[in-house]
Amino acid sequence: MIGLIFGETDFPKQILKKIKNKKKYVIIDLTKNKTFKKDKNFYSVSLGEFGKIINILKKNKCRKVLFAGKVKKPNFSKLRLDFKGVYYIPRIIKSSKLGDAAILKEIINIFKKEKIKTISSLTFNPELTLKKGHYSRIKPNSDDRADIKKAIRTLSKLDKYSYSQGTVVRDKQVVAIEGKRGTQEMLKKCKSKKFKNKGVLVKFPKKQQDLRIDLPTVGLKTLEQCRSAGLKGIVLKSKKNIFLERKKCINFANKYKMFITIK
Repeated sequence: MIGLIFGETDFPKQILKKIKNKKKYVIIDLTKNKTFKKDKNFYSVSLGEFGKIINILKKNKCRKVLFAGKVKKPNFSKLRLDFKGVYYIPRIIKSSKLGDAAILKEIINIFKKEKIKTISSLTFNPELTLKKGHYSRIKPNSDDRADIKKAIRTLSKLDKYSYSQGTVVRDKQVVAIEGKRGTQEMLKKCKSKKFKNKGVLVKFPKKQQDLRIDLPTVGLKTLEQCRSAGLKGIVLKSKKNIFLERKKCINFANKYKMFITIK
């Protein structure tokens, strides 16, 4: 039996689709709208009810858990807390100052103390990550490669506690670096009437990131936002990404003469 701790985005749905009839599981649903409430193995739990979460996992003999989807920083003053929640919440609040991923890392540490192991979010869906190469007909030209190099160098220089997974570079100039609001908000700020098919989005894992969780995720919506921002392509890290709707993304990139490159 495995515990599936699901947050927002479509990635959890892909995992559930893959294992639904193959493996026993329980779902700890942390989504705002309780996305998985129709599943018979669903449990609705507040992020602050650690005692309840741990009891559910142990009752169902879950020695392993898998995290998938985004868990946003909650309003701590409105969280439902149980006894263990009161004990652990100061650590969660402290870690939250470092970003959403830090919250998950602290929860992993809590599970470790309870002898519950966290496995990679890609354990059942290795096909959702990409190997090094070009996945579109269009490939980066010399100007694009210069932008990519600048973007990678920019991300590498960020503080190890930075919550940034992405940056946008155009004409060798850093246009934006991902903030707490994520990639979508960053791309909105990058829109330009002056440029079309110019510039690149690079999304790499954060420094010292726990690669079991919170990998950079790209899907069709990301490609659409890149095109809307006037960018020419995206670059991800080999085998350290989650790439949803692969066929649709590649078709979209080919249609609008964009590139998808994995470093």
